[in-house]
Amino acid sequence: MSVLAPNATAPSSPVGDRPVTSVRSWKAPVGFGVFTVLAILLLGVFHHTGTASFRLASASDFVQLPTVPLDVLGTGIVVIAVMAIATAYVAFLAANRRRVPTWVTAVFAIVAVVGFLAWSGAGATIPVPGLLVGALGLSAPLIFGSLGGVISERVGVVNIAIEGQFLAGAFASAMLASLTGSAWVGLVAAVVAGVLVSFVLAAFSIKYLVDQVIVGVVINAFVSGLTGFLYSQVLSPNEATLNKGIRFDNLAIPGLSKIPIIGPVFFDQSVIVYLMYIAVAAVTVGLFTTRWGLRLRAVGEHPQAADTVGINVTSTRFWNVSLAGAIAGLGGAFFTLGSVGPFAKDMTAGAGYIALAAVIFGRWDPIKATLAALLFGFASNLQNVLGAINSPVPSEFLLMLPYIVTVFAVAGLVGQSRGPAASGKPYIKS
Repeated sequence: MSVLAPNATAPSSPVGDRPVTSVRSWKAPVGFGVFTVLAILLLGVFHHTGTASFRLASASDFVQLPTVPLDVLGTGIVVIAVMAIATAYVAFLAANRRRVPTWVTAVFAIVAVVGFLAWSGAGATIPVPGLLVGALGLSAPLIFGSLGGVISERVGVVNIAIEGQFLAGAFASAMLASLTGSAWVGLVAAVVAGVLVSFVLAAFSIKYLVDQVIVGVVINAFVSGLTGFLYSQVLSPNEATLNKGIRFDNLAIPGLSKIPIIGPVFFDQSVIVYLMYIAVAAVTVGLFTTRWGLRLRAVGEHPQAADTVGINVTSTRFWNVSLAGAIAGLGGAFFTLGSVGPFAKDMTAGAGYIALAAVIFGRWDPIKATLAALLFGFASNLQNVLGAINSPVPSEFLLMLPYIVTVFAVAGLVGQSRGPAASGKPYIKS
């Protein structure tokens, strides 16, 4: 218990986490198996013939990588074999009560995506850099939201209100940036708006002990209605002054932005995306290597024990929920300052709920939640790319794709998963 003393220094490993290895769970093998069967049907039974070309370089890259042609039928056979082997391996791990490594899920997902792209892009050229750039852009707000969700739930508060924090941040950033003519002022306004929304969540769930899920849903509905009303009554009639569409320009990092494939994706982005890189690193390091992170995780796992050694549970929860709101507010700013510019009614389109799914899929870990958000962003952008190359995949399916991936990922591929022990449970000091 002494490791939680107020003046103690945190160890380098996540002491507050409890491993889950003793319960046999077949969720992951079933999820892998479902995708493997779908691959057999799509790539084997209903296979296409021809060649799909993958363009790996853009015109401005230092090195012009060649376009890679893949035979659709041959690629499908290889993909089915790899997915079947992965499924068998995951079933073996489940039978022995062992957790599925992250790299297995990552390899399985990448192979499945390559096979699907080859099948849907038969006879066409798929611009890989453009696909990845768009995917990162759509993932950025999800990553901010998932980081806020990880912090909030790790400290013991379920953050259903990410959607409301997104909307508040988007609205405030667009209006304040238009009034001042400065995107930086809009960015600060988004942070403040996210914090204000999180104050409401924290006050009702921590101080007044209201059910956290209900509070989050009510906040989302309230912010959606409020921003929609202000948009129609205030912003829309005064677009020239209150909704100009000010945004950050992309800032290319010299040299790095010319690297094939990864250069345009990671190093030719707006300031908000670069802040996202910093946020992911800061939350990961802070959560697992600092005294702040140790206290946060202790409060989310066992608030009674944390209280016993002198940690103020109520204050720790309140201020970390506020920090989570600030980070989610940055995600809201991306919708305006980093993307389209002007604010539009309900422009977040449920992204906050997908960010919450990324938290669960990522097992409440900042890095894994970021990877999950990238997966969902990739699925969202895939519909744009496949539509542009006139893929035979029905447009209705492409619109459903991000949500299908979300449902399967959370329900099937997570496997055995346990959130912080005290998450969602109010703490009453005895």
